[in-house]
Amino acid sequence: MSGIKIESTDINTAPGVTLTPEQKTIVGSVLDLFAGRPSLEKLKLWHDDATFEDPITVAKGRKKYEPQWYGLQTAFSEIERLSHTVKSSGNPISMDLKTRYVVKGINKEQTISSVINIFTSADGKIERVEDKWNGELPDSGFRDALRKLNSVTVPAFVSVPKNEEQDKARGN
Repeated sequence: MSGIKIESTDINTAPGVTLTPEQKTIVGSVLDLFAGRPSLEKLKLWHDDATFEDPITVAKGRKKYEPQWYGLQTAFSEIERLSHTVKSSGNPISMDLKTRYVVKGINKEQTISSVINIFTSADGKIERVEDKWNGELPDSGFRDALRKLNSVTVPAFVSVPKNEEQDKARGN
């Protein structure tokens, strides 16, 4: 895991919470993703069949979750992390995250307070990330169907770089 370019290296932890160097890399990479700073290198920390889930999507598998992260650059003109605190270093690693987003084109500002749960496997790679807005994920069949539809439509409109040269050309 060492050698990966992580921008979010100042990890705030709650009193009594200690992260291993590997956990700091995982948390920093996830914070970078939420800040709209994806890279193929950071996404190598994820299993191919990992899942990202929030109130608007359930993206299972690399071809579905990678476009979700690259899509943030497309959808938002500004992404500002207002605060974060890692509350638990177990499995999942759990943190509170507050982020301000500005939607491109219409300049609508939205602040989202989330509980982020990062599940890792025995090899240290990410298996699942849950982004619970206001601490919750939807539980209705209709909303879940819309979330699954989103995981299919976003990859159709958001391209993911094919290699590190393309990634760097995007500024990642």
